[in-house]
Amino acid sequence: MAKLQTPRWAWVLTGSGHFFTESFEFIRELEHCDIFVSKAADEVLRMYKLKLDFPKTMRILHDKTASAVPVGEFYHGVYHTVVVAPASSNTVAKCVWGISDTLATNVFAQAGKCRIPSIVFACDTAPELLTRAPHGLVKVFPRRIDLENTDRLKGFEYTTVVESLEDLKVAIRRRRAELEQDG
Repeated sequence: MAKLQTPRWAWVLTGSGHFFTESFEFIRELEHCDIFVSKAADEVLRMYKLKLDFPKTMRILHDKTASAVPVGEFYHGVYHTVVVAPASSNTVAKCVWGISDTLATNVFAQAGKCRIPSIVFACDTAPELLTRAPHGLVKVFPRRIDLENTDRLKGFEYTTVVESLEDLKVAIRRRRAELEQDG
């Protein structure tokens, strides 16, 4: 593999199937990106029969250590932006309450501690949603606590919470413009 361009995007996949496959298209549009795959995301990959087929310039980092070793690179300026998409209700809840016991939540926590902007595509954003399951569309009804946690996350420093694929696209485009302006 060629020398990695830094700083880079850090994209976190969690255990939500909500727009999981669509997120891959956004990842492919980013030139320099590492993909952090939680244990739950590995399960979703198997359920949806998907492969992580990305360009060689992208690293794929799996949740294989108790202390999430790959997050140490946040302290060395390797990343300029974190995208957590899609973000499961479990990941959102842990992020809101400061629990960082998975690769996904540890990436979010370390980004915040390093003042690195994060974009979080929360899955539970409305009282009733249609989402794609491995065998088709299903209706889901997020609990009040799930909706409250999404709202709480919106108040976090250096964090942009988006609620749709279009919002995700706009947030990434905005962040790219900020990076180009700074660069």
